[in-house]
Amino acid sequence: MILTRREALVTGGAIAALATLPLAARADGPVIITMKGADNGARVWFSPAGLAVAPGTTIRFENGDAGNSHTATAYSPDIDDRQLRIPPDATAWDSDYLLPGDTFEVTLTVPGVYDFYCRPHEMAGMVGRIVVGTPDDAGFAGAAADSDDLPDAALAGFPAVADILAQGSVEGG
Repeated sequence: MILTRREALVTGGAIAALATLPLAARADGPVIITMKGADNGARVWFSPAGLAVAPGTTIRFENGDAGNSHTATAYSPDIDDRQLRIPPDATAWDSDYLLPGDTFEVTLTVPGVYDFYCRPHEMAGMVGRIVVGTPDDAGFAGAAADSDDLPDAALAGFPAVADILAQGSVEGG
């Protein structure tokens, strides 16, 4: 099939417009965050580390690190008595240890900023941030203030909310 110049421009414009939608708006199934690690074990991270999604999106955490087990754990007093870094009305989650190839899913319905971490690797900065909805949504809970109960590497690992909203996805590592 040969496209005319006009058909190519229209099709290309539609593809470009589609590319600007948040990942969840384009996904047919869960949005994936992969747990990764360097072959020598020197670095570990979530990919992406920052993600913008619509309320009601299911996130699938996949352990793609052949050399480590990881967790995907929400910051919450309900889990290890941590500072609340998810919306107050949201349900906290903990995947427990995921071996290489294992997965865990959570559906995020409450608008706001969700910070999460890997329990054994938080000190190495293995953290992430999911922004559900936008600050214009009713009840949107912004990012928690930084506190001294988090390691410096974790604090440095959270992508800025503005960057996540502007880009839709921010890589870590």
